[in-house]
Amino acid sequence: MAVATLFAASAPQAVNVLDAGSLLSTFGALGIAVVLFAETGLLVGCFLPGDSLLFTAGLLCVPGGSGPVSLSLPEVLLCSVLGALLGAQVGYWIGRRGGRALLARSTSRKLHEGADRAEELLAKYGHAKAIVLARFVPIVRTVLNPLAGVLGVPARVFALWQVIGGLVWTCALVLAGYGLGSSVPNIDRYLLPIVALVVVVSVTPVALEILRARRSRTASEDAG
Repeated sequence: MAVATLFAASAPQAVNVLDAGSLLSTFGALGIAVVLFAETGLLVGCFLPGDSLLFTAGLLCVPGGSGPVSLSLPEVLLCSVLGALLGAQVGYWIGRRGGRALLARSTSRKLHEGADRAEELLAKYGHAKAIVLARFVPIVRTVLNPLAGVLGVPARVFALWQVIGGLVWTCALVLAGYGLGSSVPNIDRYLLPIVALVVVVSVTPVALEILRARRSRTASEDAG
């Protein structure tokens, strides 16, 4: 795999790490691996746009597109999978080595809410389902991996299910973007609204859970 094809032609303007199009235009497929590694392995990566990045990358793999950059589908899939799987394992290792202390030092309200949700998933669904489901929930997929290490989820169990979840999550979103781009002519014209829709859909579960938790907390305070 030529390094030149992994890095798309770099743009001179500053990179917006919250914008999937900007990331892909500047770093190409290799940027996907870096972003997913940070989002799934490092607590500081909870703000990164994993879902929209994968979907947009799939759109930009369609031959003949007029998007900001043209990507290779095999390279995008490979980089996506590597970043997601390696990131999750590093996150788990961080958790085993002291993730609870790192989380306690964080002042991010969203990060702590994500940790609460991740712990609820592990308690409600068990290790296997929780690890797979967390891949599809922003912020939760960032904190569940170190939290699994903190809570002593067996290493083999975690490795097996994070691989399954990572493969399903990355491949499904990339191929969904590629499939849409292949079936709708000139889909590049609608790239921004489509990415915005993906972002809204991806954060909806988090928003609903936060709302549910606040209502439950309010009801408990009123009852008390």
